Amino acid sequence: MLFIMTQVQVLGPREVPLGGPRSMTVRRTLPHRDRSFVGAWCFVDHYGPDDVDATGGMDVPPHPHTGLQTVSWLFEGEVEHRDSGGVHAMVRPGEVNLMTSGHGIAHSEVSTPATTTLHGVQLWVVLPEADRDLEREFQHHAAPLVSLADGVDGRVFIGSLAGQTSPIATRTELIGVEVTIAEGATWTFASNPAYEHGLLVDTGKVTFEGTPLDRGDLGIVDAGPAELTVVAESPTRAVLLGGTPYDESIVMWWNFIGRDHDEIVAFREEWQSRAERFGEVDGYAGRLTWLSAPELPGGRLRPRDRSGRH
Repeated sequence: MLFIMTQVQVLGPREVPLGGPRSMTVRRTLPHRDRSFVGAWCFVDHYGPDDVDATGGMDVPPHPHTGLQTVSWLFEGEVEHRDSGGVHAMVRPGEVNLMTSGHGIAHSEVSTPATTTLHGVQLWVVLPEADRDLEREFQHHAAPLVSLADGVDGRVFIGSLAGQTSPIATRTELIGVEVTIAEGATWTFASNPAYEHGLLVDTGKVTFEGTPLDRGDLGIVDAGPAELTVVAESPTRAVLLGGTPYDESIVMWWNFIGRDHDEIVAFREEWQSRAERFGEVDGYAGRLTWLSAPELPGGRLRPRDRSGRH
């Protein structure tokens, strides 16, 4: 019998400041020079657990987005969300908030006074060409905790797994699941062979298809396997992400996703001039009225494909 080993691409995190002056530090695995997407997931920030008294918590002033959906998921703490679509909502553990920027949106994110520890992930989904000018939208879902296997519990916040389906609507086929795995437990699950899958380790240490992953690592398997296996070497929490391969090229710079350099330049100019494309965020009472865009780098921004190549 011929056994074929599943290849796992491991992306280690890099530390990045988030939110301008007095920024908080996050661990970023996507985008990466070796890969741009897992399905249409194009941005993975992992932060905490942070002692808010020591770090100051999260205070991200109103800032813009185009051409994407943001997905906020917390393990601990609470974040207040306000956007220019008129939405005022809280991000809490076990409850997913998905915001569609489409044509353009602005929003703020501030940890609440009751938060002592802040810990979670901030994710982006790139919208395909046909849907990138959608109107602003906000979706919320409290994902129930269910048993996925012996010693394995999970919350399906996007897509479907093990008979659980999230009502959150996306424009490409996606999956997003928080899983907790007891030490020594093995989780073998039926995976959609049309999907790429990525496993982000929040706490603990695992092997993913036989490949070791430490805290903060993102292990990625290309489309093909009909099942995947995770073995926990210590008590583990992880986030499973996946979806159908995203084959369009994009330009992603700062908080914008476009298709070429000139479009990004135009987005930046509109944000700096407070254009109607992005609207205004009411009720934010933080340290800045809005977050000014950084200067563009020298030279022209080039589109990148799913491999990370420009």
